[in-house]
Amino acid sequence: MLSVALLAAGAITGILAGVFGVGGGAVIVPVLYELFNLMGVPEAARMPLCVGTSLAIIIPTSIRSFNAHRAKGAVDMAVVRLWAVPVVLGVAGGSLIARYAPPDLFKLVFVLVAGVSAFRLIFGKDSWRLGDKLPGAWPMRIYGLVIGVLSSLMGIGGGQLSNLFLTFHGYSIHRAIATSAGLGILISIPGAIGYIYAGWPKMAEYPDVAALQLPLALGYVSLIGFILFVPTSIWTAPIGARLAHALPKRRLEVAFGIFLTLVSLRFLTSLIGY
Repeated sequence: MLSVALLAAGAITGILAGVFGVGGGAVIVPVLYELFNLMGVPEAARMPLCVGTSLAIIIPTSIRSFNAHRAKGAVDMAVVRLWAVPVVLGVAGGSLIARYAPPDLFKLVFVLVAGVSAFRLIFGKDSWRLGDKLPGAWPMRIYGLVIGVLSSLMGIGGGQLSNLFLTFHGYSIHRAIATSAGLGILISIPGAIGYIYAGWPKMAEYPDVAALQLPLALGYVSLIGFILFVPTSIWTAPIGARLAHALPKRRLEVAFGIFLTLVSLRFLTSLIGY
C-alpha cells in the first residue's frame, strides 16, 4: 500500500510541478514525513530526510517541467541566468544550516513562506505591486540568494518564492510560473548533494534505523523514496504544463493559493503538537 501511495503522490507531484512551476516539494515533503514516521525514522532526522529526498526527486521533475514551459517560449531566460549563481550559493548555505538545524526550523520555514504566498495569491490584487519592472541586478541577486537558502530548507524548487517576487513586479502568473520552473534545476541538484553531505553523520548515529542506511539512503536522501516518486512525476509534469497555459489567470492564482494554504496548515498543526 505504501508503494502505491508513493506512486500516486509522484503523479500528483508531476502535475503540480507543471501547473504551478514548482518542483512539487510542498507535496513530497508532507507525504514523506508520514512515510518515514511509519518506517521508524527518529524525529531529529525525519524532517531533513524529507527535505533532502524531496530535492533529489525534484531534479528530473524540474527538468521536464522547465523544458515543457521553454518549448512554449514562456521562460524569461534572462532572469534565470541572473539568479543562477546566487541561488546555487544560497542552496549551499541552506544545506550547511541543515546539518545543524533543529527539526522545527524546517517546519517553521514551510509555514511562513507557504502562508505568505497563499495570502498574496488568494486575496491579492493587481494593484499590489512593488513596481512595474524588475529591480536592478544586485537586488535581484540578493533575492536569488534568499530563494536558494529558503528553498533548500523547505525541499522545494523555488517556485513559491520566485512566483511571489515576479508577480509583485508585474509578471503575469503564467510567465512567472514558466520562469520559476527554471529555478528547480538550479536548486535541486546542489541541494540534493548538500543534503547527502549534511546527513552522512546521521547514518552512523542511527545504525539500527534501516531507512537511514545504505542501500535505502545516502545521508539525508532516501533512495527508496526517490525510486518510487520519480517515474510517475516525470510522466505527468508535461500534462501539468499544458494545464497551466490553458487555465485562466485568476483561477490559477486561487488554485495555487489554496494548495499552499493546505500545506501551511499541515505543518502548523505539526509544530503545535497535533
